[in-house]
Amino acid sequence: MKPDESLNVLGGTLTPCSFEPLTGFFRDGHCNTCTADRGSHTVCAVMTGEFLAFSKYVGNDLSTPHPEVGFAGLKPGDTWCLCAARFLQAHDEGCAPRAHLDATHVRALEVVPLTVLVDCAAD
Repeated sequence: MKPDESLNVLGGTLTPCSFEPLTGFFRDGHCNTCTADRGSHTVCAVMTGEFLAFSKYVGNDLSTPHPEVGFAGLKPGDTWCLCAARFLQAHDEGCAPRAHLDATHVRALEVVPLTVLVDCAAD
């Protein structure tokens, strides 16, 4: 698998999202993606307690540690490459986390309108 070109939603070079915890489809700290990334893990988001509770409620528990796969669990303040559809779903439910636009891959725009990302911008 080779990542798509590393461009952000602003048209610039994709910046890192998080190395601690290590995130991204390729676990390279960036929200890089490719055709194999069916979840489009492209939105660099800052976790909140509200979003983590929502994500767990809809079936994707990001806060519980799973040491057997090297996942410590996320906590408020962590940044993470979220699935674009989950981000949009959270936005529609009123609990979207903030997004780092410079670290959000341009392919997120296939799912999330730029206006939504700008409204949720952390930068």
